[in-house]
Amino acid sequence: MTQTAPHTSHQVSTDAFPMNGTDYVEMLVGNARQSAHFYQTAMGFQPLAYSGLSTGVKDRESYVLIQDKIRLVLTTPLKPGTDIGKLIDRHGDTVRTVALWVDDSRAAFATAIERGAESYFEPKEEKDDQGHVVRSAVKSYGDTVHLFVERSAYDGVFLPGFVAWEPEYRPGPVGLKYVDHMVANVDEGQMNKWVDWYANVLGFKQLISFDDKDISTKYTALMSKVMSNGNGRIKFPINEPAPGLKKSQIEEYLEFHGGPGIQHIAVATDDVVDTVTQLRNRGVEFLRVPDTYYDTLLDRVGEIDESIEPLRELGILVDRDDEGYLLQIFTRPIGSRPTVFYEIIQRKGATSFGKGNFKALFEAIEREQELRGTL
Repeated sequence: MTQTAPHTSHQVSTDAFPMNGTDYVEMLVGNARQSAHFYQTAMGFQPLAYSGLSTGVKDRESYVLIQDKIRLVLTTPLKPGTDIGKLIDRHGDTVRTVALWVDDSRAAFATAIERGAESYFEPKEEKDDQGHVVRSAVKSYGDTVHLFVERSAYDGVFLPGFVAWEPEYRPGPVGLKYVDHMVANVDEGQMNKWVDWYANVLGFKQLISFDDKDISTKYTALMSKVMSNGNGRIKFPINEPAPGLKKSQIEEYLEFHGGPGIQHIAVATDDVVDTVTQLRNRGVEFLRVPDTYYDTLLDRVGEIDESIEPLRELGILVDRDDEGYLLQIFTRPIGSRPTVFYEIIQRKGATSFGKGNFKALFEAIEREQELRGTL
């Protein structure tokens, strides 16, 4: 696996400020109520909180769902002509906000601005009878926002302005644990700009670099660098397209998303076979690689704890690095546009991202593109 130092003139090797992990992810969607039903039914998320007309909010409605350490907020505009509506029109259902849990939101914001970030909104304290939170936010690539959440003085269900959401309909969880990483797609020539931004503004460091020799097929290619905060709980691979004979998955994403954004969210499980079995039984569709992938699997990755046949049946991929191995699988896009999808990943020591699977995976994506007529 290719490993390089960050492409940055002012490399920063420690966090600019303490970051404890991903607080929540907010998606802007066309119909939050229906999307919440999908995430409950298909992906096992549990109802947590609600904000909308009945809580005094007149311009938007939000449903908050949770599964172990993953908090997902689904937000829809309630009136025409809103900023949220314009973003959905441009991007389709899209990840708007990646909220980071910090000890001091004011200090995080001040440090980020001092280091060159552009403000989205300045620190504000939000209160109710359960305490208060402090939130602030800076702009990142495209319309993506990083929000700094300080919640040590808050005991409420989610945030001030939200109430407990307690529907009778409660399908069980499927074993998803936490956000492992979130992958961004940016325009050609912009990857290093955002690598620099994460290093210089947030103090992230580069873990791994992949070039078009690592991630390419006969027709398409891309390049990627992985940025991580100091404790390793927040990881952002950043992709850009590389020249190829046909339109790459990154170019397809950029076209249908209307610019840069979050391509996929990787969520961890402790038992990928059980989790993927449940997801498939609930109607979640996954990318498939040819069955021949499994004929030489053990020759490539060595001995693993799992039996080959369930992996073959479900289409789960395996890769090994110096630390151990991982199992991973990717859903098809979850919406009408070929943009946002999910990765289900189980790490058994491995700290990498499945380099050995890139060729098979990207050929599978190309087959999907060919069916869509976008290759």
